[in-house]
Amino acid sequence: MAGIALLAKQMGYKVTGSDLNVYPPMSTQLEEAGIKLIEGYGATQLDSPPDEVVVGNVMTRGHDVIERMLDEQYTLISGPQWLYQHILKNRWVLAVSGTHGKTSTSSMLAHILDEAGLNPGFLIGGIPNDFDVSARIGSGPFFVIEADEYDTAFFDKRSKFMHYHPRTLIISNVEFDHADIFRDLKDIQRQFHHLVKLIPQEGKIIFNGDDENISNILQQGSWSNMESFGSSEQCYWHLNDFDKHKRPFKFSLKNDKQYDCILNQIGKYNAMNAISAIAAARHAGVTVDQSMQALENFKGVKRRLENKGEHGGVTVYDDFAHHPTEIQCTLEAFKEHNDKERMIVVFEPRSNTMRMGVHAGELKKALSLATELFVYGSEDLEWSLEQELEGLSCRIFSDINQIVEGLLQTLRPDDNVLLLSNGGFDGLCAKLIARLDHG
Repeated sequence: MAGIALLAKQMGYKVTGSDLNVYPPMSTQLEEAGIKLIEGYGATQLDSPPDEVVVGNVMTRGHDVIERMLDEQYTLISGPQWLYQHILKNRWVLAVSGTHGKTSTSSMLAHILDEAGLNPGFLIGGIPNDFDVSARIGSGPFFVIEADEYDTAFFDKRSKFMHYHPRTLIISNVEFDHADIFRDLKDIQRQFHHLVKLIPQEGKIIFNGDDENISNILQQGSWSNMESFGSSEQCYWHLNDFDKHKRPFKFSLKNDKQYDCILNQIGKYNAMNAISAIAAARHAGVTVDQSMQALENFKGVKRRLENKGEHGGVTVYDDFAHHPTEIQCTLEAFKEHNDKERMIVVFEPRSNTMRMGVHAGELKKALSLATELFVYGSEDLEWSLEQELEGLSCRIFSDINQIVEGLLQTLRPDDNVLLLSNGGFDGLCAKLIARLDHG
């Protein structure tokens, strides 16, 4: 929604918005764009009647502003609908979908197209360091969008990506997530197959050939050109014997010509993200060599294993990982490149799915690489942190300030501390850095 607000502002609209507990970096870019942010969902927001109300999927019946909006019959539209009608309708949309990796892959793809001189538009769920904004209109035909499977609005329960009508589609992986709106994995796969049905014949689906859940989706029927990527030799884009200790990584096209790709981001999962972005860019006319040259200077994304610098001898990293698969991939990749240093992990189980306990049984394995583990246990968890994390070197806190104090007592020079949360973590990152800087 912050990205949509930025796009509307760039188009010349006067834009205001409301939310609760907005946190950096999104709040910062809204302020810098001159977009007024109203805290809360009070009905008085509509005292100066807007021409149109764009409704995000966090809003539900019962909020005062929603009830007044309906009572007084304001023109309303969902964010994805507004985006399609005002921006995407006549563009070549390159959509990046999947349970994990959407933000990083979208950022890579937008950067590649930009470096190729195509000036793409984009809407990304994070802030790429190469652009410092999460959204822009662009001037060319191409528009890169992070295509989320979450529902659209309280009055439209289709997945958001159903509104985007992409010509190029990446499906990076599919797992069960968003248990607050999906019953099971098949429910999610059904939405992805609806998306597959919308890709035109001359369009292209670029999919992870190692992912059985994606294969099951495509076996239900597909009518577009397709290219697979992955570790299997049968994949059209083949990641060749990835070695965590060797850079560049190597991949081949149709098991023929081999390429060496230099990427500053670590981990096999980022190599896979890069290959899918290269494949999508090629569909838009960018050569493989052009894409690889662009990726050499790709700076990553804020809050994706973002190095916040060394403070008091301790290096602090901020990361958005919240699903067990994301957590495990992040920690494994970090450990591979920092195997002689301690890794202190601070985790907040914040997502709706995590609070419900759907992935609780997978957390212990995902977090087991941490030298020391600090967990923020909020009151609304429907499961026991103590029980699920038993056996790990773990401390559980219910107060952010207590976490800071505990970290200060635990951290030693040359330690790495990784903060994992898909929210603002109540300002933990800034609080910790401030205390470390002042001894």
